[in-house]
Amino acid sequence: MDADGSNVTNLTNHITWDDIPSWSPDGSRIAFETNRDGNFEIYVMNADGSSLTNLTNSSDLDGDAAWSPDGSRLAFHSRRDGNLEVYVMNADGTEQTRLTNNPDDDWDPAWSPDGTKILFRSQGDGNAEIYVMSADGTNLGNLSKDPGNDVDPVWSPNGTSIAFASDRAGARNIHVMNADGSNVRRLTDGVDDSCPAWSVDGSHIVFEAVHEGAMEIFVMTADSSEVTNLTNSPSTDRYPSWTRLP
Repeated sequence: MDADGSNVTNLTNHITWDDIPSWSPDGSRIAFETNRDGNFEIYVMNADGSSLTNLTNSSDLDGDAAWSPDGSRLAFHSRRDGNLEVYVMNADGTEQTRLTNNPDDDWDPAWSPDGTKILFRSQGDGNAEIYVMSADGTNLGNLSKDPGNDVDPVWSPNGTSIAFASDRAGARNIHVMNADGSNVRRLTDGVDDSCPAWSVDGSHIVFEAVHEGAMEIFVMTADSSEVTNLTNSPSTDRYPSWTRLP
């Protein structure tokens, strides 16, 4: 859909689930997860929904693909080795490499704007925490360090802030913190707000939220001073991803 919620267009049409779309940096392709092959795999398609291609072809769950800033690689999570770990592969699906090695689940990867780091969430401390690592899997660090569950991390376009969802105040809401984990601020005050995504210029954040019993897509200014419901549908609308089309 357009950034104001208009011109909604169905890009996939399959009996099974197509989830968590992610725009390539140039706006020409969309990666997403789907279980149309019997288990969740990562597919890529053109921006108009054409030329569907399975990138992973794994025996277990693969999902939540995130493009590197130059569009050459995709980070994703996979359960192919017994639990969820963060992997990276070339944009054509070759050279699939595991980056994390943790007995607990690691997932929700997101690249830094300069391509040198990857955010992800981990259950390694008994609750969901936001971690950061170098793009080769080294230099692990916990950014959130809170008893609540911190999930869905995503870097701002200028690399100075990280938006994420957390239930640290009770209900799950959108928060933002500095890139080093400091200065955490809550932006929303809903009953279940999650999956933030920044606009290309960093001025707005789109997210999903429960509204009148349905999951809707909302957008707000980066300081949360203005919040707008974009979808307003009785059905479930989830997993927003933002791009500027070429």
